[in-house]
Amino acid sequence: MLATPPATHVMGILNLTPDSFSDGGRFLDPQAALEQAQRMVEEGATYLDLGGESTRPGAPAVSTSEELRRLMPVLETVREQLPHTKLSVDTSKSAVMQAAIAAGADMINDVNALRAPGALELIAASQVEVCLMHMQGDPRTMQQQPHYQDVVAQVQQFLAQRVQSCTQVGIARHRLYLDPGFGFGKNLQHNLLLMKHLKQLQQPDCKLLIGVSRKSLIGAVLDKPVNQRLYGGLALAVLAATQGTHLIRTHDVAPTLEVLRMTQAVLS
Repeated sequence: MLATPPATHVMGILNLTPDSFSDGGRFLDPQAALEQAQRMVEEGATYLDLGGESTRPGAPAVSTSEELRRLMPVLETVREQLPHTKLSVDTSKSAVMQAAIAAGADMINDVNALRAPGALELIAASQVEVCLMHMQGDPRTMQQQPHYQDVVAQVQQFLAQRVQSCTQVGIARHRLYLDPGFGFGKNLQHNLLLMKHLKQLQQPDCKLLIGVSRKSLIGAVLDKPVNQRLYGGLALAVLAATQGTHLIRTHDVAPTLEVLRMTQAVLS
């Protein structure tokens, strides 16, 4: 029998970039972004994750000023129009984190796990939640030749070390989400092993967050292009929920919530 998981919530993805792998360029206009944000909240998203820099494999870096230019008008508008929705900002730059927190962000979602200079101290001085993600390499090079001796053990060790770094500067564990980083410096087998052994990545009093929506691991298994990967993503959402994942990051809010509610009904 599978243990009853905690309630699993959904984080809707709102990419404010011209080059994200799935929906790049669709929400550059602040009004279009606001309408998408409202749509995802109506569908049941607990969090919205706003990002001004693509982290897809091979994506070029952008300057702090350009990331802020893309992010801040939308963040400020969405914060005003959706005051009760939790807003996450997907960034690894301390200056962007600082501006986002000042504008009312509730979470920082950092693919670099707060390793930028000043990031730990900035989060410690705030009350926001933070997602610590594992990534081997960086978005420019991470998928060239990812290699591990034991991917599950190495990701678990990295996340445990980052949790320790956070707690040492006063960031409470209940503010921490842990993300194994599917597709961030992992090949297909690495990704499948991490999904199979998600429970081993848990840390006391921290929560798990996963993001697999429309990613290449689904395409590799099902031989489907980006716009036909919904069903594979839903299967992974269910597998994650049954292993205690608290938050699923997705482009497809309504269908993801339906499968999670059905899963919860059976297991509760």
